[in-house]
Amino acid sequence: MEFEAETARLIPIAGSAGTQEAETRAVSALLAVLSIVRPFSRALLTPLGATRDARASIEVYTEVTYTTADGRTMRPDGLVRVEFGRRSKFEALIEAKTGDSKLDAGQISAYVDLARQHGYDCVITISNEIAPSPGVHPTGQLRLRSNSKVKVHHLSWAMILSEAVKEHAHRGVEDPEQAWILHELIRYLEHPKSGALEFSDMGPNWTAVRDGAREGTLNRRDGAVIEICQRWDQLLRFAALKLGSEIGHDVQEVIPRAHRNDAQLRNRIFVDSMCDDGTLTGTLRVPDTIADMTVAADLKARLLTTSATFDAPRDRGGRARVSWLTRQLRGTEESLIVETYAHGARAPTVATLGQLLEDSRAGLGESRNEPVRFRVLRRSEMGQGRRSVRKPGFIEAILDAVETFYGEVLQNLRAVTPAAPRLERRTDAETTGVSASVERPQSQ
Repeated sequence: MEFEAETARLIPIAGSAGTQEAETRAVSALLAVLSIVRPFSRALLTPLGATRDARASIEVYTEVTYTTADGRTMRPDGLVRVEFGRRSKFEALIEAKTGDSKLDAGQISAYVDLARQHGYDCVITISNEIAPSPGVHPTGQLRLRSNSKVKVHHLSWAMILSEAVKEHAHRGVEDPEQAWILHELIRYLEHPKSGALEFSDMGPNWTAVRDGAREGTLNRRDGAVIEICQRWDQLLRFAALKLGSEIGHDVQEVIPRAHRNDAQLRNRIFVDSMCDDGTLTGTLRVPDTIADMTVAADLKARLLTTSATFDAPRDRGGRARVSWLTRQLRGTEESLIVETYAHGARAPTVATLGQLLEDSRAGLGESRNEPVRFRVLRRSEMGQGRRSVRKPGFIEAILDAVETFYGEVLQNLRAVTPAAPRLERRTDAETTGVSASVERPQSQ
């Protein structure tokens, strides 16, 4: 007998309606999986202070209700407790938002006070907002004492989904039932109705700021300019999460030390760059690659550039150094641009990969000096829209440029490992000759 039906799911999407219900479902699904799939809970909670011991017990609760001393009722979205032995105990309140809902600074502060009263370790906030840098909360109005015993940590849904994919697809969950449960969570979070959205919008001010950058009319104090630069920083972090989930390793946005605890300073650097020359830049670091990846958006030229700069091998001649690079990039698009920098040269010698494949001397310039470093770069068109509708928008163009450059260029490059010093074997005649030439001291 033939029939049509939907596959039964552990975490169903059907029937979900309304923001509040989406938040309740998402938090409940996440916490339930955390309590069952230990590798996943370890990846998410250990950086926040929980034990990483595989034998730890995890208790989770949703819509926990507290009554304060003055009779007020408080209901955080969840509570998670990780415990191992008598001394290792970690407890955190959960406050979550889905869709376009934003976290409220007043509500978070109230939960911090509640956590302090009950001796909890931290408050974990979850939303589609992406923090501008590690350790910085996306809710700008949130003010916490630096010496507070209760910490506030933020996890974006994109980050949670990325960790789930890495655990399931790359690191591997040994227990087949736990692997299937984690896969069900991934499927749920990837569904649009879950409310766990990817970073997909540069905001309503994108078009005006983009055009202002092209025309050179931007004002550094304009709130719209500041907002777009904040979103650019968030986009860089999202690009790192996306690439990390694809390759199964943690990809990090490179943030200067001076910027890590000063979000305003970091954003001011972006604002100055966009107002001065219409560019936005950032750097991503992939483990064990030859160099960091630089991502640059030129709003005036409407071009995206992804690049990497690294040292040339020093144990061979000029043409051999160029050939060392082209051998590794053979099969890549020949329009790739290679800049070679000779020692003391004021400007690089520029050639396409296709030109270098035909003649390696094209990378040496007129001086024929040996290059000491290379810069490989790929250019692509910049998407125009704030989000994708019919054609790729700005965000999609950035994500595609990052993934393409890594897949076609960066992952194929290997730094030169210097050869070990050779042990020279001398003949007996050479050894005898050396011994005979040494004057022996006279006996007394």
